[in-house]
Amino acid sequence: MRDTLEQLVVRHTHRIPLPAGPAGPGEAAARQFDAALVSVGFKLSGQALKHLSSLSRATVVATARRVLATVRETAGDHVRHNVYFVDFPANVPDTVDFWMRCLTEALADDAARPGVLSRLDAGVVDLLTLLSYGRYPHAYDEMLAAHDELIPAAGDRLTVLHLGGPLEDEVTELYLALAGSSTPLGEDGLRDLELLAGHCVDGPQPEAIPVRENRAVVNRARLTAGAPLLLDTVTDVLRLACALSGGDVTLTEPTRFSTLPRPVRRALLAGLDAVVAASPAKLADVTAHREPFKRLGERLHPHEYPRWPHAAEVFAVARGEKEARSFGSRVEELLATHDVTGAVTLLSAAPGRLYRALDRLLRTALTQEERDAVVTAAEQVVGEVSGRVLLSVAEHLRNRARASGERRVFVGRSGRAWVTEDTRPPVLPPERERLIGVIDEEMRRRLPAVDHLLVDPDVLDVALPLSGKATASGLGVLPRGSLSPVDGELLRFFVYWKERAHRTDYDLSALLLDAGYRTVTWLSYTALSDVEGEHSGDITEAPEGASEFINLRLGAVRGTYIVPQVNIFSGEGFEEVEESFFGFMLREAEQAGRPFEPRTVRMKSDLHGPGRVALPLAFLRGEDGRWRAKWLHLYLKGHPAANRVEGNRVSVATLLRGIVEREYLTVGHLADLLAGRGTTVTRWDGASVPDGPVTYIGLERPDGLHPDSRIVTPENLRDLIPE
Repeated sequence: MRDTLEQLVVRHTHRIPLPAGPAGPGEAAARQFDAALVSVGFKLSGQALKHLSSLSRATVVATARRVLATVRETAGDHVRHNVYFVDFPANVPDTVDFWMRCLTEALADDAARPGVLSRLDAGVVDLLTLLSYGRYPHAYDEMLAAHDELIPAAGDRLTVLHLGGPLEDEVTELYLALAGSSTPLGEDGLRDLELLAGHCVDGPQPEAIPVRENRAVVNRARLTAGAPLLLDTVTDVLRLACALSGGDVTLTEPTRFSTLPRPVRRALLAGLDAVVAASPAKLADVTAHREPFKRLGERLHPHEYPRWPHAAEVFAVARGEKEARSFGSRVEELLATHDVTGAVTLLSAAPGRLYRALDRLLRTALTQEERDAVVTAAEQVVGEVSGRVLLSVAEHLRNRARASGERRVFVGRSGRAWVTEDTRPPVLPPERERLIGVIDEEMRRRLPAVDHLLVDPDVLDVALPLSGKATASGLGVLPRGSLSPVDGELLRFFVYWKERAHRTDYDLSALLLDAGYRTVTWLSYTALSDVEGEHSGDITEAPEGASEFINLRLGAVRGTYIVPQVNIFSGEGFEEVEESFFGFMLREAEQAGRPFEPRTVRMKSDLHGPGRVALPLAFLRGEDGRWRAKWLHLYLKGHPAANRVEGNRVSVATLLRGIVEREYLTVGHLADLLAGRGTTVTRWDGASVPDGPVTYIGLERPDGLHPDSRIVTPENLRDLIPE
């Protein structure tokens, strides 16, 4: 358990919990540890190296073993990455020539020949039936021997690991940060929170847990430990029941409730009873989740517990035996009669819902008087709306200036994306600009007092993490809509997957588009090479794990956009395989090295979403000729089998256009708000570090900052969102 907790701290914070052990001459071991870290793209801070050097060699070696395993997995170096073409990217054959070679070899095999000939008689060449196709023709060690050593370059990634405090302090701090987050966590974040909540249940707790999914995970730990539950709505109890059954606490997917022990049933019913007794109006929340509540009632047996009559009312409402009009139905009734003023008056009692409904209210309003009433109400309650909702609405309004008829991109909580025509009329400029100004002023007021803000220029175009579901777990991953610089001559994508129970074939592809989002070319197993680069070869099964790569020469790219994608050709989905991840590397032409070199990895993200086509990010060539990464984190539904880049070019181009042309609120926006409040904002030059404490925002924490400085990096970027 201790090792697991340390792993969580290192992965989430890039800090090594203070090693406990006797003093001793550990300098040599510490330097060996640092050198081993550098080989996978990490490095000890000066303080961490100094502290480890003062410990015994055994303590340093034990720490190194645990931390190295963690960071290797973070960078994707915990598995073996082989390639089909042994000396890739050199000597990749022409696609048709390669297929003909595989066919010739199959025809020369006495056992395979009859089956191949029968397929040929039907006019079909089935690559999967050719003996030399789709499986590694050489061992991993043979592939390594075919490549020269990587030549170190100044541009190689070096992620600094800093020295943290004692493990329990680090674990508590991480728990409080995740549990008290003002933005929803992703699936992996919720899983980590569950482990931390169980460990920290008897320790300090956050002052508030504003995100309901987080509260459900914490309540599960509290229930197990016999601590009081944190409940203020009936839906809190429903989410907790989902957590106890291993289901979806976001309530997006249906949960099959398990049989619950009697003490748990009593705790849930007592919680429901207390919530409804304190506020009978909260029965109205049941109607939004009527079916799950009905199924939960079948497991809780409320009729066996007459001492909790208010809990029984919850299930009476779910069954339709008792009426409890929801807040939403009352709003809908008013809007159905075009009573915008009445709807605004009602919604003013729920400020967050008022802000989420602003677009619809303004579109429904028929007169200037009604539009003024909407904006005035929003001005009056702005101080009662959460920062995340305000920023989400501000971002939405910034993208509502376009006329109807444009394509509209929808992205679900899980990253599933689809496109439809936007038939909504635009929000009129006077109201739109007035509301944006109201929100900006409120955000300026709420942002914490900062005397000196030190900002890495590369972080200014990072999108604010308004939801943890708009990103993925991994190394160097940024929220959807973020832009980050890409520096290097060679861009190399990689995908790794390991099937769990069934033969599984993932295909890595790259679609190249021009400035008008039209196809220029692509690289895939059907197009192994082009002037831009090479594909490493198709692997069609992964019982022991498999990798595919695409190597691109950025200077040769004929186009404006590069869109890597992972297509599921057959077998298990991204949520079913034992493991799958995507990433990219950057290197200079003269560096050589193996197909996969962890110190050149700039980004590695887990693939874990719905759909059969993954679009992790895209690359855009700017007017200045420089390339930048645009983060997508999208999944397309695709087909049950045989997904290929050729078949999804139009949908991918349409989605990309919607993301590229959308305006996202960024770190730079918050920096501008602070500057407008009188804060000194300095762009960090990458070298000089101020002597005094600062608030630093950047992609990496620089070494040497004053110990009283506040540090914000992608790992805790959510802390920028005011409550």
